[in-house]
Amino acid sequence: MASEESPVVVPRNFRLLEELERGEKGIGDGTVSYGMDDSDDTYMRSWTGTIIGPPNTVHEGKIYQLKLFCDMDYPEKPPAVRFQTRINMTCVNQETGLVEPGLFPKLGNWQRENTMEDILMGLKKDMLSPQNRKLYQPSDGNDEQRVEQKGIVVRCCIL
Repeated sequence: MASEESPVVVPRNFRLLEELERGEKGIGDGTVSYGMDDSDDTYMRSWTGTIIGPPNTVHEGKIYQLKLFCDMDYPEKPPAVRFQTRINMTCVNQETGLVEPGLFPKLGNWQRENTMEDILMGLKKDMLSPQNRKLYQPSDGNDEQRVEQKGIVVRCCIL
C-alpha cells in the first residue's frame, strides 16, 4: 500500500531558532550578520542585520545596519526590512529606508524556504549590480535623519 508523504512544515519558533543559531555562528566571509534585537522577545519578531559594503563599489567598507521584523506569519510571509543606515539603492525607499518588495525579488517573490540570511546576502549582491554599484550615496547617518512616514503597515513600526 503506497502512501503519499506530505512535506514536514517546521513550526515558526523552531525555524527562527535555527536562523538565530546560524546567524550567531556568522555567515561566509563575515560581511553579513544578523541576530535578535532583544533576547527577551519570546515571539522572536525584532532582528538586527549588518552588511559590510562589497569591494569595488560606492558601498566598499561601509557598515549598513538593518532592522528585520518577522511578524507572526513568518516564514509564510517575508519580514519587513528597513535600512537604519542611509543608503541609495533602487529597491530602498529613500525617505523611510524600507526595502520595497516590488523592487527586491527576494521579498516580492518570497518562498517559505527563504531566510533572513538570503535577504541580507541578496541585498549585498544587489549592491554589486550595475544600477547600484556607483549610485551617489547620502552622507553617513542613521534613521534619526529619516522622515517618519505615516500609515506604514503596523508590522514595520515595532523596531
